[in-house]
Amino acid sequence: MSRLHLATLVSTVSLLLSTTTAFAQTPTPARISKAEFEQMMKDLSNWGRWGKDDQLGTVNLITPAKRRAAAKLVTEGVSVSLARDTDSVKAVDNGSPFIDKMSPPVDGQFNMDEYTVFFHGFAHTHIDALSHVFYKDKMYNGFSQSEIQPDGARKLAIAALKDGIFTRGVLVDIPWLRNVPYLENDVVIHPSDLDAWEKKTGVHIESGDVVFVRTGRWAQRAAKGPWDIGNASAGLDPRSIAWLKKRDIALLGGDAASDALPSHMGEIDFPVHQLLLVAMGTPMLDQCDLEALSKAAAERKRWTFLFTAAPLRVTGGTGAPINPIATF
Repeated sequence: MSRLHLATLVSTVSLLLSTTTAFAQTPTPARISKAEFEQMMKDLSNWGRWGKDDQLGTVNLITPAKRRAAAKLVTEGVSVSLARDTDSVKAVDNGSPFIDKMSPPVDGQFNMDEYTVFFHGFAHTHIDALSHVFYKDKMYNGFSQSEIQPDGARKLAIAALKDGIFTRGVLVDIPWLRNVPYLENDVVIHPSDLDAWEKKTGVHIESGDVVFVRTGRWAQRAAKGPWDIGNASAGLDPRSIAWLKKRDIALLGGDAASDALPSHMGEIDFPVHQLLLVAMGTPMLDQCDLEALSKAAAERKRWTFLFTAAPLRVTGGTGAPINPIATF
């Protein structure tokens, strides 16, 4: 081999190695202190932005113009569900299995069944209403935690979203970005990852978008089986929420809880939930199955779509099971 060929080979290998290890070489930001988190709760707050009695939060950003623009994204008419099948098998990540109780046939012609589901948690696809989380006895817009009574939420209940959600959806596929099937459980997603995703795809997240951040949780479960995801899960660094606030997103969805677990802030559990639901007033879609969407988006090289969802009108509910739909 000539010296020229050898030099070219060395240069190519070096380039490949530098590309492969780019993410590993990115310095990990320091953990956020409690004082910094408290400041973030103030800086990211949308309290009063839409009036002192507002109960929609950032869903207000889904304007009629935004809906009309989202409708134009449908060019193929192909829809993909972002929900998991209901899971009736108890497992380490499913402490409250879905119960479908079938009744005997009624009047000789009707088959009927009764559903029981404790949907908050790590197993069932659901939407968190703004009443789901409180911080220092306050919920979004300053509503008191005392508004939640045994008979339900008197403020910020899921019924506030009775008209449904119809807007542009965006898939931020971090495993696809890193060329891996799924993220390891100790991975934390930083603003630099979101910047890299925008740069690679050419998509800019906009006001009123519903953003889904894929970690590959369900791909990992399929490959390795269930694990205690409540104590070991890839997720977002709280600074990524500040990044999303600048984009003015309407809702955030994920294939786990969106928080990195265990909490990287020690004394503050679920800081991402606190910042989104309490400070920003941004509903969350948890435990979505984004595997089919990931495949559909990669095949099309298209990361935006029409997003639709309509939670049950549960009076006083802090959320609801949901079947989110992406349509290309």
